[in-house]
Amino acid sequence: MRNAPRLLKNVDVFSDIYQPARWHDYFVMVGGGAAALTGLVFVALTLSLHIVSEDATHRYRAITTLTVLASSFMVCDFALMAGLNHFGLGIEWLVLAIVGLWVWVMGFFQSSRAGGSRSGLTPIRMFTGSALYVAQVVGAALIFAGVIAGLYMAAASMILLLGFATTAAWLLVTGMTDHPHPPEL
Repeated sequence: MRNAPRLLKNVDVFSDIYQPARWHDYFVMVGGGAAALTGLVFVALTLSLHIVSEDATHRYRAITTLTVLASSFMVCDFALMAGLNHFGLGIEWLVLAIVGLWVWVMGFFQSSRAGGSRSGLTPIRMFTGSALYVAQVVGAALIFAGVIAGLYMAAASMILLLGFATTAAWLLVTGMTDHPHPPEL
């Protein structure tokens, strides 16, 4: 017990777990990547809007993919706001993760029910995307509660979900090539 004061010497029990200076580069990199991917997917969808709008699977995959990318960008944008503490970051991330999870699950069920193309519409994709969103929800709740592990959990799941969204975008683009193109005007 004699060493206790020395061990706690540099620990401030009232400090905020979110230290923006330490996380700045992470949020800039991930936010920039998410913004760039959002733009690329948006352009690809615009060029094939007739195909996306006609097939339920493509339509809902486009919505869920853009939701993952845009919500990731928004989390990063909020995290870079001046003066934000772990309470603010936790609640903003929690809301965006819950909305993203809802859009993900509803998109999967809507495309399954509507009977669009079956390309990539598998239970494994549903489970993986849902699990990554749930990890973000839990991580964000832990951030809000002041647990540093939540920050790492939410950040890691965000990166994995972005990679997963990239595969969804690829499935979307390759799935659209199976449809005949309309005649040019």
